[in-house]
Amino acid sequence: MRVGMRVLTLLVAVAVFVIGGVTGVRLLTAGTGEPASATSTCTPKVVAAGTALDSNVVTINVFNASTRSGLANRALIDLQKNGFLGGRIGNSDSATKPNRVAILTDDPADPRVALVAAQFKDKVEYAPADIDVEDGVVVVVGDNYRGLKDGAPTSVETDRDIDVCVPVVAIP
Repeated sequence: MRVGMRVLTLLVAVAVFVIGGVTGVRLLTAGTGEPASATSTCTPKVVAAGTALDSNVVTINVFNASTRSGLANRALIDLQKNGFLGGRIGNSDSATKPNRVAILTDDPADPRVALVAAQFKDKVEYAPADIDVEDGVVVVVGDNYRGLKDGAPTSVETDRDIDVCVPVVAIP
């Protein structure tokens, strides 16, 4: 009986090893599926002048110009709690080095910029955009960044037509 159990145990171990090896090779050599550009991540939409622009269609990119590690990530997480879409984060390559917070824009009157600026406890500085980001509002946080206001607005009435990209959630 003991020899039979040992043989059975050895056969099960060999089967697990072979099945695991075959599965591993298949996963290693498998393609990635469809190219990322073949599937759209959002649907274009226009928010008409005189209507509400909601935070859930505004993408925010946050860059850290401080010596505090992880500050851009923390700021983006807080902004996402207010409904904003998360964009890029990282250390700032901008020439702008705010004391607290700055928004890089060529149009401070843009309703998206105004909505983002209304989130911060601190007075927001504005500077020309010198970081190349495809989409969204660019925020740079400095050493004395203090966070977001409690009860900050999550929508603003827009004075112009705004092109936005509404995220598409793929359901498998």
